Amino acid sequence: MQKILIIDENQEETELLETVLGEEYDVAVVNTAKEGLACAETGEYSLIFLDAAMEEMEEFRLLKEIQGKIMPWHISVILLMAEAEIKREEKGLVLGAADFIVRPVYPLVVKAKASTYISLYKFRKKEQQQSAMTDSLTEVSSRKCYDLISIRKWQEAIRLNSHVSVCMFDVDRFRTYNERYGYPAGDKTLASVAGAVASKLTRSTDLFARYDGDKFAAVILGGEGGAVFNHMENICKTVKKLRIPHWNSDSGLITISIGGVTVIPEMGDSYDACFEIAEKMLAEAKNAGRNRVMWINEEGKQLGEEAV
Repeated sequence: MQKILIIDENQEETELLETVLGEEYDVAVVNTAKEGLACAETGEYSLIFLDAAMEEMEEFRLLKEIQGKIMPWHISVILLMAEAEIKREEKGLVLGAADFIVRPVYPLVVKAKASTYISLYKFRKKEQQQSAMTDSLTEVSSRKCYDLISIRKWQEAIRLNSHVSVCMFDVDRFRTYNERYGYPAGDKTLASVAGAVASKLTRSTDLFARYDGDKFAAVILGGEGGAVFNHMENICKTVKKLRIPHWNSDSGLITISIGGVTVIPEMGDSYDACFEIAEKMLAEAKNAGRNRVMWINEEGKQLGEEAV
């Protein structure tokens, strides 16, 4: 049940609001600015009704304080205003209030506005959660998403007694690319590279994410080590075929290096240890000359030396 906070000195109308809204929502009522601010700070409420006539609302001081304590785009504030205060509503809206209701309040109006702003809250909450799971620059999964989902993939592999591959990707000599072409060009290139790799990792069992800066990571459920290794070589070729110029690259183009490992994990095996092997293989790919894949298959055999 969504929670609504009412901050109001008018006890008679507070009781009416609580009765009307309490049919559908979990309603909390406070009568002082101090209590209201403390409640607002918790971030527990989906909507706030605020008495515009409170002494602490001179120059909308309490509204400003509430807006400073909560995320204003996330939780809406509706002002409760007397007819004589309507001239102040414009200032209240400018300062961040979402709407206002004129006293005496009418139940149908209160219900309608509460429903509208609760729906908006739900939409914004969902949008926020989705945004946190997607990297805004590259539009692939974010590091937060990777940290959450990678462990689930690992646990699924254990449950199914299945192969799982952990991979690390790095754009070759990207620091010098940024220095030469500038950060806006670098951002565009990262997005292009991410899009090219993501286009090759489209199964529901594939997880591909931006890990940190110009580093990306993937977890691939299913597939023997040799097959995944070959697929990674094709991904390297796909990035190279973007033909993005890079003055400090052996090929004169943007390339990537990939390191990874394929295992059939058992209960008690460490995902972190597997991830460390992938990082080590990526470092070996870099040391071997970049633009290549270095891999450890499920039998512990190392694959890959030549540039692609």
